[in-house]
Amino acid sequence: MRIIAGKLRGRRLHAVGSAPLRPTSDRLRETLFDVLMATQALEGTVWLDLFAGTGAVGIEALSRGAAKVYFVESARSSLVLLRKNLAALEISEGQAEVIPLKALDAIRRLAKQAEQRSCDIAFLDPPYDQADQYGLTLEAVADSGWLSESSVVIAEHSKRFEPPQAVRKLQRYRLLKQGDASLTFYRLA
Repeated sequence: MRIIAGKLRGRRLHAVGSAPLRPTSDRLRETLFDVLMATQALEGTVWLDLFAGTGAVGIEALSRGAAKVYFVESARSSLVLLRKNLAALEISEGQAEVIPLKALDAIRRLAKQAEQRSCDIAFLDPPYDQADQYGLTLEAVADSGWLSESSVVIAEHSKRFEPPQAVRKLQRYRLLKQGDASLTFYRLA
């Protein structure tokens, strides 16, 4: 895995090794950022990377100009890789905050913090075999109160999973399939 574009372009991320991860592929990350950059600037955005794993998506966002990424990950082996990647790329604590909690707990915690009320992009990628986490996590993000009208919520999932058209205040506006993976884009209705 490597960083595709931006100031960290070409830098390698530590491999998965024995961690139970399925990182977002370079190709799918490239598609994700191409779609986002076609409709909005990434410079200065605040990201929430749920089920962060190695941190590849959030680190790519920082490389492309995001101001801050909250990396949420609860698996110990994944946290080790995530922290190793952030340290190797010399990403400061001001740019990246690692939250070692389950996604729903982290969303609740962040929603209580007034300064977190302007998340621009939320990305979630729960394990493909935990489809129930999509709905629960999307509901929590929608109810959090810190999405603005311009915020985007993106869910990565298996192409065999049919994501909901709407979740609370979130409305699906785009579905992209690539290989075994899909990306579903939501905005506030």
